[in-house]
Amino acid sequence: MFIKDTLTQAYGAIRAQRLRAALIILAMSIGVASVTVLTALGESARSYIVNEFEALGTHLVIVLPGRSETTGGHPPLFGETPRDLTLDDADALFRSHHIAAIAPLTIGSAPVSAQGLERETNIFGSTHALRRVRHLTMAQGSFLPEMDVDKAMPVCVIGQTIREELFVDQPALGQWLRINDRRFRVVGVLASEGQSIGVDFDEMVIIPVASAQALFDTHSLFRILIETKSKESMYKAIDEIKSIIKARHEGEDDITIITQDSVVSTFDKILTALTLTVVSIAGISLVVAGVLVMNVMLVSVTQRTAEVGLLKALGATKRQLHWLFLTEAAMLSLAGALLGVLLGQVTIATLEAVYPDFPIQSPGWALLAALGVSLFTGLVFGVLPARKAAQLDPVAALSKR
Repeated sequence: MFIKDTLTQAYGAIRAQRLRAALIILAMSIGVASVTVLTALGESARSYIVNEFEALGTHLVIVLPGRSETTGGHPPLFGETPRDLTLDDADALFRSHHIAAIAPLTIGSAPVSAQGLERETNIFGSTHALRRVRHLTMAQGSFLPEMDVDKAMPVCVIGQTIREELFVDQPALGQWLRINDRRFRVVGVLASEGQSIGVDFDEMVIIPVASAQALFDTHSLFRILIETKSKESMYKAIDEIKSIIKARHEGEDDITIITQDSVVSTFDKILTALTLTVVSIAGISLVVAGVLVMNVMLVSVTQRTAEVGLLKALGATKRQLHWLFLTEAAMLSLAGALLGVLLGQVTIATLEAVYPDFPIQSPGWALLAALGVSLFTGLVFGVLPARKAAQLDPVAALSKR
């Protein structure tokens, strides 16, 4: 029996039982489509979050007040810490020659109003360096002016949503914006940034950090954002930051330092593990499809007992019968895999159309893996029916016993 004869015989057997073949192909295609879509979603989520953190800035270092060891938990977003970070602490960090820019942050929430319109929003208190550290882009006007960090000035920069809601169709530049009981003149409007790691700059009002501290009656900083001169100098800068703050805080190492690289690496590992876990769960459907292939093929062997007996009587060897049934299983699995890939791509395209802001891409290795696993599953679960067919006695088979 030549290869062409084996393929022809296997194809003929599949055509003879079209409903059975269609069910096997459908089961296999669902498994492959599930693996393809879930892998694409997992990989896209990983890439999206990693890119979001990388967009925070270049060689970014974040200094938080408090440490896990001293606060009994993770660094708090708000509340008591052993010692607050201050503007003097931020200014002292310029002693490090590895630091390119420092942007101290004070954050609060307050009602803002203009021209009879009012809404609650987040207020960022920072300096001119925030634009460089966070890679902010201006749509109109200018950012906060360069001035002494401890100097309060009644100027502000607003996001696109604030401009649209409070100034409607009127120009915002030069207008007065009231925050609580204080007035600030709008000197700039940010380009639309959207959300970045939970921070929506479109709904943000940025004022000088000294003005924010006076507005919220506080002397502490929420964070200190630092841009180092290069990636190589980042870790040297971290050592110097720890040393400077420790000297200023009476020998207490009471800050937590987070680097951009460490955050990206952590999320990358977590999301990769999550993706593999979800894909493994989806892969169970491929095993189920493989079991279906085996069961249907066993039924096929029983139904085709006379055919197998005739083939053996004509001189077909056990090896040739093995290949005949394995070829049939492989053809069904491959057809299911190709249909599954097609269904997966259609689903991904639909998701991209529904959620255009979330880029969904199916990695090439996922497609190859899905095809390979489905084919492997079909062959593995096709072995038992093939062996059963090959071991049939030709005389008993022809008599259908």
